[in-house]
Amino acid sequence: MQAIFLSSEEVGKRAKELYDNSIRQQVETAENIGKMVIIDIETGEYAVDKTGIESARYLRKKNPLGRLYGLRIGYKVAVSFCGDMERDYR
Repeated sequence: MQAIFLSSEEVGKRAKELYDNSIRQQVETAENIGKMVIIDIETGEYAVDKTGIESARYLRKKNPLGRLYGLRIGYKVAVSFCGDMERDYR
C-alpha cells in the first residue's frame, strides 16, 4: 500500500466529513455521549470506547498504517485543559 501524505488539517477534515455523513447517526446515543470515537480516515472504519485507547489499538491491528482521528461523542472538543467542555447539540 502506498502512503498518502496529508496535512493534519486534511486528516481532520476527512474525519469530520465521515463522522457527519455516516457515523454520527450510529454512535450518538445516550449511552455513548462523552465516549471517544476513533476513525480510520482511509477505510472509514471506527470504534467507540470510554477513552479511545482500546479503539485505537483495535483499528491499528486491522490497519497498522491507518490514519486515525479521535472525536468525543456529543462534544465540540475531544479534551479540555481548563475543565470545561461545550456540548454539541445537533
